[in-house]
Amino acid sequence: MKNKLLFLCSLLYCIGIRAQMPERLKVSPDGHYLQYANGQPFFWLGDTGWELFHRLDTAEIKYYLDNRAGKGFTVIQAVALAEFNGIRKPNRYGQIPFLDENPATPNNAYFMLIDSTIRWAMQRGLYIGLLPTWGDKVTKLWGEGPVVFDSTNAYTYGKWIGSRYRDAKNIIWILGGDRPAVKDSSDWRPVWRAMARGIQEGTAGQCIIAYHPSGGSSSSQWLQQESWLNIHMFQSGHGSGHDVPCWEFVRKHRQQLPVTPVLDAEPNYEDHPVNPWPKWNPDNGYFRDYDVRKQLYRSVFAGACGVTYGHHAVWQFMSAREEAINYPDRGWINALDRPGAFQAGYLRRLITLHGALNRVPDLSLILLGQGDGGAHMEAFRDIAGTYLMVYLPIGKSLRVNTAVIKAARLNCWWFNPRNAEKTSIGVIKQASAVTFTPPATGAGNDWVLVVEAMK
Repeated sequence: MKNKLLFLCSLLYCIGIRAQMPERLKVSPDGHYLQYANGQPFFWLGDTGWELFHRLDTAEIKYYLDNRAGKGFTVIQAVALAEFNGIRKPNRYGQIPFLDENPATPNNAYFMLIDSTIRWAMQRGLYIGLLPTWGDKVTKLWGEGPVVFDSTNAYTYGKWIGSRYRDAKNIIWILGGDRPAVKDSSDWRPVWRAMARGIQEGTAGQCIIAYHPSGGSSSSQWLQQESWLNIHMFQSGHGSGHDVPCWEFVRKHRQQLPVTPVLDAEPNYEDHPVNPWPKWNPDNGYFRDYDVRKQLYRSVFAGACGVTYGHHAVWQFMSAREEAINYPDRGWINALDRPGAFQAGYLRRLITLHGALNRVPDLSLILLGQGDGGAHMEAFRDIAGTYLMVYLPIGKSLRVNTAVIKAARLNCWWFNPRNAEKTSIGVIKQASAVTFTPPATGAGNDWVLVVEAMK
């Protein structure tokens, strides 16, 4: 028990301290992960604060950023031109983003709150995953719109907003805004290319750009060969029930060329109704922390450069001021400390214990016990053969090939994703097949098996 408590206290301390001060990010040499300019690994642990600039005042923004930094998040995904009437409905200070709904005439007073938020995030060691616009301003399909961008003014706006934040080192640019780039005979890639080109010119090339697609899709479907795109995103989403195979998105992308990092930018939100889109009512219950953990862990263990957590009340900043969207079961302040938010931070610390740049997904490590759907396990090892990890969404016995570890003696332990406790298995001899059984079994008891070379 003492060992468990010491590990937990150490882990929580690491999560609570200020992260490395943000600096420019770049893609790792192997193309799969992200790192700081100085070569240290960067793990994307995102939170969806989509309506942050639109619905909160300065005190609320700081409160939110403090909460997320304290839990170990590294990226806040937020939208300059928000989804819900973001062109016409003012922010908390009565400002709208454009004069006459014209992207060529941005309202400086509106963007001053974004300026401040980026600075406050920097002070807390956070990056802003900044969406210049939600996708309905490029292609409506659904939502409020209005469509205000074409390939001409998208370039102008991209260059303007890129220039405005040229010196901000803690921005990751995200295009797309929950929309496909191509659908049937419609192709909006020229608009997104123009906006990306404007951002690149406005920042003098000091930018890293991703694309956030709609549910059940990946940006690599349409944009794999786009030279301006540095990070691919997919959205396993909330509309297809439990255990969407997020790991398959990652695995498919890692096989494509050119090699680029990939992550699930919107898995199932904690406390989101399970019913499929567009109904999304609570008849089938809600996704809870266990559902969230399974998706976070399996996409990362499959080889993603990180993952984004989300809460259904937090992304919309549900409060008495706003109309509730799709049946949130609590307000945003109450939702900040839900179990899944803490547990997302535990994942980051676990992954970074050994460094996040040397991971090689490897399902061949699992010799016996692999399951399907909700029982599907994911595993990885490091390039140097010093450790491996296996995520078990359901506690049960499994047999593992530990011979990939280059040591005669192996230190083995269980990590509990629910509370970050460590349970020692002990030191064993290396073998080609070892059977492990977690401390508790059955659904709801997910575990990570960690096997390390004895030093």
